[in-house]
Amino acid sequence: MAAEAKHTCYEGCSVSSFQFYLEKSGEHAAILKCVHSLLPEEFKRIGAGKSSLDVLGIGSGGGEMDMQMLSLLQSTFPAVPITADVVEGSSALVNNFKAKTADLPKISFSWHVMHSEEYEKQVKAKGDIKKFDFIHMIQMIYYVDNMAETIKFCHSLLKNNGRLMIIVEAANSGWDILWKTYKKDLCVDSIKEYRSSGEVIACLKSLGLKYEEHPVPNSYDATECFDPNSTTGGRLLSFMTGTDNFYESFTPEIRAGMLDLIRNKCSTEKDGRVFWNSHLSCILVYA
Repeated sequence: MAAEAKHTCYEGCSVSSFQFYLEKSGEHAAILKCVHSLLPEEFKRIGAGKSSLDVLGIGSGGGEMDMQMLSLLQSTFPAVPITADVVEGSSALVNNFKAKTADLPKISFSWHVMHSEEYEKQVKAKGDIKKFDFIHMIQMIYYVDNMAETIKFCHSLLKNNGRLMIIVEAANSGWDILWKTYKKDLCVDSIKEYRSSGEVIACLKSLGLKYEEHPVPNSYDATECFDPNSTTGGRLLSFMTGTDNFYESFTPEIRAGMLDLIRNKCSTEKDGRVFWNSHLSCILVYA
């Protein structure tokens, strides 16, 4: 997610578009299921013998996932002080997040309303680098200018035995197929280069970093996307293509091609309904 100096997907009216997508897609529920199956054991191992724990969230949005993970960490180590640094470019989403933090009064929060690369510059300029036990980047790797540099920087912030968790759309998911097929039409605004788990893993290998990958299955009903009179379908298509208005952003030929691709290459049909393949991937990178 980008700083307000740059255009970001999640400023102004786009915040409501993002929240609408989350409600319709079930994405957070899928990620939560993964988090609750993987992180309890990871947290026990990461925090073993430590007198304090420090967490960094990059592109944390409205904090829905952060609050769940921090709550899980606190319940695993109830007597250990925890700090949470949050890097998020959207001031509207940061305000949403701040409103939730009363539920975790023992955790000390620090807010960095900026793009991740701006945070990197500030940290390096300051010299006094804070290290973290757990760093997470959920659905934000699409918005950075240099993925390898961002991952390398985050990895450098890990404490001994720490973990970096990256969650992205899975290779060959509907998102991956759509955005790569229509790259010249879609990668024109806040996302200049679409990246799925395939690109992230290739990057980790090139950096020589140890990791493990866990699938996060998800799909949602996209049937209304094929009804031009459906407001819900139009809003979903606008979010899926990163536009303000799907029907105004592309020529009729491109719209038709995208809809055909969504239906026949990116989805499955069941009982007359069309389900968009929005599988994700959770990648845990070792310190």
